[in-house]
Amino acid sequence: MGTALSGHSILVVEDEPLIALDIVNGFQRAGAAVAGARSLADARNFVERNGICAAVVDFSLGDGDAHGLCEPLNWKHVPFVLHSGYRHTAIACAPAAEIPKPASADKLVEAVAQLLGRQ
Repeated sequence: MGTALSGHSILVVEDEPLIALDIVNGFQRAGAAVAGARSLADARNFVERNGICAAVVDFSLGDGDAHGLCEPLNWKHVPFVLHSGYRHTAIACAPAAEIPKPASADKLVEAVAQLLGRQ
């Protein structure tokens, strides 16, 4: 999957450093440019100021849940995968896809590649 996401920029929103590192590395191996955010506030600022192709979003972050991030992503037509250990988060968020934790970085990369039509 080395170049499946080449030319795409992906935002990874995850507040657990080791999980975030694993996900970021997975997307980098797939050829994507990756930006990381560890808080809801940082993620919202990034989405407002930068163009991204897709995102992987943990629902529960230290400064709140991702509900406030889902709307800007949807407004900008950015497909995203909700990656969470919580159930029923899709009702509040309407993600393009939902993958429960724990999931491998490869599974998340595959989901995003499918969303972007680059499988």
